[in-house]
Amino acid sequence: MMLIISSNKGTIMNWRAWRRQWLTEPLYRKARESMPTLSPTEQQAIEAGDVWWDAQLFSGKPDWGTLVNVRPVALSAEEQAFMDGPVAQLCRMLNDWEITWQHGDLPAPVWAYLKQHGFFGMIIPKEYGGLGFSAYAHSEVVRRISVRSVTAGVTVMVPNSLGPGELLMQFGTEEQRQYWLPRLALGEEIPCFGLTSPEAGSDAAAMTDTGVICRRDVDGVSTVGILLNWRKRYITLSPVATVMGLAFKLSDPDGLIGSKPELGISVALVPTGLPGVTIGRRHLPAMQAFQNGPTEGKDVFVPIDALIGGVQQAGQGWQMLMSALAAGRGISLPSLSAAACVFAAHTSGAYARVRTQFGIPIGKFEGIQEKLGRLAGNAYLVEAARRFTCSGLQLGYKPSVVSAIMKLHATERMRQSVNDAMDVHAGKAVIDGPSNYLGNLYRALPVAITVEGANILTRSLIVFGQGAIRAHPYLMKEVVALGNSDQTAGEDAFDAVIWKHLAHSAKNALRASGMAWTAARFVSAPRGTGAVAPYHRGLIRYSAAFALVSEIALLTLGGSLKRKEMLSARLGDVLAELYLLSAVLKRWQNEGQHESDLPLVKWCAEQAFATIEKRLDDVLLNLPMRSASWVLRALLLPPGMRATPPSDKTTALCANMLLEPSDTRDRLVGAVWEGHDSPSVEQLERAFELVVEVQPLLDRVRHAGLKDWRLAHANGAITQAQADALEAAEQAVAAVVEVDDFAAGDFRRPQSAA
Repeated sequence: MMLIISSNKGTIMNWRAWRRQWLTEPLYRKARESMPTLSPTEQQAIEAGDVWWDAQLFSGKPDWGTLVNVRPVALSAEEQAFMDGPVAQLCRMLNDWEITWQHGDLPAPVWAYLKQHGFFGMIIPKEYGGLGFSAYAHSEVVRRISVRSVTAGVTVMVPNSLGPGELLMQFGTEEQRQYWLPRLALGEEIPCFGLTSPEAGSDAAAMTDTGVICRRDVDGVSTVGILLNWRKRYITLSPVATVMGLAFKLSDPDGLIGSKPELGISVALVPTGLPGVTIGRRHLPAMQAFQNGPTEGKDVFVPIDALIGGVQQAGQGWQMLMSALAAGRGISLPSLSAAACVFAAHTSGAYARVRTQFGIPIGKFEGIQEKLGRLAGNAYLVEAARRFTCSGLQLGYKPSVVSAIMKLHATERMRQSVNDAMDVHAGKAVIDGPSNYLGNLYRALPVAITVEGANILTRSLIVFGQGAIRAHPYLMKEVVALGNSDQTAGEDAFDAVIWKHLAHSAKNALRASGMAWTAARFVSAPRGTGAVAPYHRGLIRYSAAFALVSEIALLTLGGSLKRKEMLSARLGDVLAELYLLSAVLKRWQNEGQHESDLPLVKWCAEQAFATIEKRLDDVLLNLPMRSASWVLRALLLPPGMRATPPSDKTTALCANMLLEPSDTRDRLVGAVWEGHDSPSVEQLERAFELVVEVQPLLDRVRHAGLKDWRLAHANGAITQAQADALEAAEQAVAAVVEVDDFAAGDFRRPQSAA
């Protein structure tokens, strides 16, 4: 028996040695040759943050238990009191028309109120004087404020997302936290963050801003510090900031802190009142009034302890920034986007209900219903994704790929929703003035699309480019092995993972093709999913298909996939659709699985599946290795079994949810409405209520063959009270349809001196 065991061990060892020599080593050499060289900033970006549900989707076989067990987010009693108190009061203080067109800034009482009630310190722990709120509370506050005033929303979101506060909490020394965080929390210091250089843009490696470690006499004492020179632009809050987080390239030519002369991108805190700091003239971003502008520094000296995290964090700035973005980017703009999508759906539904043409509400016309259905679906989806992402953040994850998905796709759907709302409102939204509740939101769209990583860059390079390495179950380990300077150790590590990878890929190929040709009918959906089980099965199917196509793209293109940005963007879209649909299914579960909400879930699922198949089809159409493309198309996209977008019937069902009061409508759009004390919005809501209330009476009058209720009243067919109700509704609608006008001289501007 011992001889047999010994013989088996020897056979296994011989097999591994043979595999290593004849299979692993050639693969390793070929892979090293084809793998592109990653720049330090790319390497740090890939390593920043965590993976979460995106890793499950990339596996091709997501574990639904992980999704089901994610607890829904909720506000604590303290957080709810803050929403009901300070946030509600702040919203009552905001007049967006006056902020934008008269003050060009938040009024002084609003600035004072924000500081007094800790709006700039929501994420700062209580032990440092902050509110210590959860990610969800942070998101809720931004969402509520943003729909009232984009300027106020941006002003609050910036100090609580990518800024000195987040960086200090993650990387700062305890001494730095003790000094700076209480001042930031109380609004004694207003922060900004200087990242974007005119010459570099999104290419951080091309940054021209510098810091040189040197000695200077400070009050007669020889002090080691950093001599800074920078030129930044597009810096939100820069014109009013008292302290700036500054990103720059750090060098140590005299070896004052170590032996390495070029340390790389670093981050320091710089008081803006120091000699050499220049705050430039204000930018005007798409006619928005939030404070934004350039900043420059010439020979600005700061002590070495100005480095966030101290000397040990010198040169780690890009990784620090990516880690901070991994959290903040998943909250700030997605919260604004969710608010905008819900607000656009709510106001458009109400307006389409009260506005009539040819004697019927315009919301009954199919052309309008197409817009309303999409508005309802997008509102449900983006809000679901916002809550789901906040759940991940509250679990302690910093999911960099998920945050990129959220920033990109939430803002793109906001753009689509606001454009649809503009179409539905037509002239009502085009004529500007205090009663136009959509105009400024429409103008703000390019800002959201551009900041925190422009959407083109995020879609083309980050979502799939970073996700493929971070979220894939084996690829990150392989990249590390291939990059190992010790070739023997690298080959050992590569041999340990590559065969697991290939076995995983083979199994996934069989699963993906089997599910495609059976339309996933035999796939087990999670227990308790009921009516949405087909969408769970579809999501599993497309997750496997995505994983397989990704594998083949990586295998056939190797390092050149990095430069195939259109292919990378399409694969990223598939990953994003899978994530967003996961959030939709999770929302339906969390809210009690209401049957009346099913048209919304169906719309989102069918739209997602159709988009996924279109993107996969486009990838295969453009995959350079045509033989691989033909095989994948036959396996994954069988003829006659293709996904289709939502039907007209489903779209109409979603549209009708916005036209009539119901619990479904309240779940979909009610939350943003609460506390929204804009007179024009209140006027619209009042007209909506009155029109719905008198509709049965109008129907009775028309059924009696009378075209005008006044004639019916004159003939005694309706009472005086009923006539009064009809007149009140008619007057309310007339007030809603009315637009602003101005005196001819109101548009004159002061003439500049010749």
